[in-house]
Amino acid sequence: MVILIAGASHTGKTAFAQRLLEKYKYPYLSIDHLKMALIRSKNTSLTPTDDEDLTAYLWPIVREMIKTAMENKQNMTVEGCYIPFNWKDDFTEEYLKQMRYICLVMTKKYINAHFCDIISHSNIIENRIVDNKISQTELIKDNEYNLKMCRKYHNEFILIDDEYRINFEL
Repeated sequence: MVILIAGASHTGKTAFAQRLLEKYKYPYLSIDHLKMALIRSKNTSLTPTDDEDLTAYLWPIVREMIKTAMENKQNMTVEGCYIPFNWKDDFTEEYLKQMRYICLVMTKKYINAHFCDIISHSNIIENRIVDNKISQTELIKDNEYNLKMCRKYHNEFILIDDEYRINFEL
C-alpha cells in the first residue's frame, strides 16, 4: 500500500506521516527533503519558492519511486505539497488499487480560530531551518484552492474544521 498525503503548507502532512509510521510501520518520504536535496546538490536551478515548477520537476521522480515500491511489494507513505491533483492519471488501475490519497484541508473558520496554534506547531516533527512565513490570508487561500481541486478531481480529503482531528484507518 502507498499512501499519498497532500495539502497546503502548515496543514500537518509530516506529523500525519509520522503518526502513520508509528501506527502501521510504513516508512515515509518527505517530498520536501527530496526537493532540498536536489536544490542543494545543484541538480536543479529551481528554488524552494518555485512551487508550480517544483511540482512538474519532482512529481515524475516521486511517481516512479512509488511504482518501484509497489512493484517490490513495499508499503510507503509519501507526503508533500508537490503531488498534483490529477495524480491518478499517472497510474494504471492495478497501481491505483494499492494506493490511497488524502489531502489535509483546513477551513477558513479553523484557520481564523487557530492561526497562532498552526504557526506554533510548524516545527512539531522537523526543525525547519528556514520556515516559509505564511500569512493567515495565504493559508486560507491555499486551503480553499486545495479543497476546490480535491472536489474537481474527486480526491479524498480530510476537512479540519472545529478542531484538529484526523481519523484515518487503512
